[in-house]
Amino acid sequence: MAKQKKSEVALNLKQLGGSLLKKMVRGGAKLLRINADEVNKLNVFPVPDGDTGDNMRMTIESGLAAIENMDSDDLAEIMKALSHGMLLGARGNSGVILSQFFAGVSKGLETSKTADPATLGHALEIGVQKAYASVVTPTEGTILTVAREAVEYATARITPESTIRTFFADLVSEMHASLDRTPEILTVLKEAGVVDSGGAGLFYIMDGFNRVLNGNEVGDAPETEAVLPKPAAPTTFAFNKDSEMTFGYCTEFLLQLQTAKTDVENFDLEALKDFLSQNGDSIVAFLVDSIVKVHVHTFTPEIVLGHCRKFGEFLTMKIENMSVQHTELGENAPDAKNEKDKKPQATEEPKQPKKPFGVVAVCHGAGMEELYRELGTDVIIRGGQTHNPSTNEFLEAFAKINAEHILVLPNNGNILMAAGQAANLYEDATIHVVKSKSAATGYVVLSSLDPQNASPEENLAAADEALARVTAGYVSPAIRDAQIGGVTVHTGDTIGIIAGDIVLSCTDRITAACELADKMLALPEKFMLTVFCGKDATDAERQVLEEKLTAAHKDAEIYFIDGGQDIYPYLFAVE
Repeated sequence: MAKQKKSEVALNLKQLGGSLLKKMVRGGAKLLRINADEVNKLNVFPVPDGDTGDNMRMTIESGLAAIENMDSDDLAEIMKALSHGMLLGARGNSGVILSQFFAGVSKGLETSKTADPATLGHALEIGVQKAYASVVTPTEGTILTVAREAVEYATARITPESTIRTFFADLVSEMHASLDRTPEILTVLKEAGVVDSGGAGLFYIMDGFNRVLNGNEVGDAPETEAVLPKPAAPTTFAFNKDSEMTFGYCTEFLLQLQTAKTDVENFDLEALKDFLSQNGDSIVAFLVDSIVKVHVHTFTPEIVLGHCRKFGEFLTMKIENMSVQHTELGENAPDAKNEKDKKPQATEEPKQPKKPFGVVAVCHGAGMEELYRELGTDVIIRGGQTHNPSTNEFLEAFAKINAEHILVLPNNGNILMAAGQAANLYEDATIHVVKSKSAATGYVVLSSLDPQNASPEENLAAADEALARVTAGYVSPAIRDAQIGGVTVHTGDTIGIIAGDIVLSCTDRITAACELADKMLALPEKFMLTVFCGKDATDAERQVLEEKLTAAHKDAEIYFIDGGQDIYPYLFAVE
């Protein structure tokens, strides 16, 4: 009888509360985690760079980490914290759209301790509107369409007899149907033989919500390594009973300010920074709405945490023994001997005047990172294909630069939205996001800048001019058969891509690279080619390619650079 009564309560549930929502988020994150690889493979291009599933998973898990330890049944409180966590953890375009969707839902529920189907439906409608507004040119047949059509269908079917369970059943049912229709709306999906990956990610999240509502627990709460990465277990000899605590603790946390503890609207972030500077160094601290993000190296994390808890409660926390990290690197690690003499200082260093201009760039590969530093990049965020940095990582990078204007090179089309979202949140500098979609084009833009130039306007104009004159190309392995844009691709082929279009497919890499170079140097007014060699490009292959390109294009200027990038053995930039 008890089991039947519980089933009837679930069946007739008229109001959604915060505690149940937390369980649903847990289920949604878990189901997406299980299917993340499948979503990754829903890539239009048959190249090994699909990461939509991972980006959306890490975005929802960032939200989950923010609410996991909250003891509240207030729907508005849980939803607000979930939204903030997702906002800071958003990665990739689909992750940013997902975070904006949930931000809209949070806005619609900001006064609701619980919500009935009608209230929930209205909040989801606001979520759809905010998701569409987050995209400069919304494209139908994507996650936007899947969200909109599902919400329209579910809200249209609400009656006085509707329950939370029937509402989500309608929502998920139509979401699945809408996802199946995406190839009919977007031709490129039909050509590739896939459904929209972002829509698939959203479906798995909402299906996980629905399964929890139906009493089908998806699993335990997933680990949230995207927010709280777990360090490798220290070896027994790395830090033992006779070790000296030399480097202190790397301490990071998100602090949710509480109205019961402080004046949230007028919180003094500078006073907090002053306190942190008296108890450590390597400080990064910034405020996003009512959440404070802190990074500090300190010997007394308990003092830092105790002080900060006077203002609110922790959403996430990570404390790592830096002496363990340095010991594990070994005595011969770079600068290890010099670092031994360094400790977090208890006195604040005098603040330097803000410089006019700074640069943040996203790239990966030892050669590429070294090149970007040599060209004046202040902060490099390691990332690119399959590793898209979060909004929070951009905010931390901005906070490290004491500049009035900061230029950002995302160097990937799937990172632009996270960079833009961070730019909108950051208040201590004017952020300018350059729409560079490749580390190759970013290199050309960076080469055009004068970091010592006192005129940000001149540097921004130079960046725009450089971006307009450069075209990027990619040489990539093909991971499946496809017919895209009139090009037939077979698994194992090497394909050539220019400005986002597959233009050729060959059975060997050298031929593909040569033909791609031919096509790019044939473009109007293009005579300078820079080739960035990836980590999979051998020295022997590079020599052959260099000889062939030099012989075939005697009037062109051709340069080879060791980039060390993943996925693409060769990146081209032609000017």
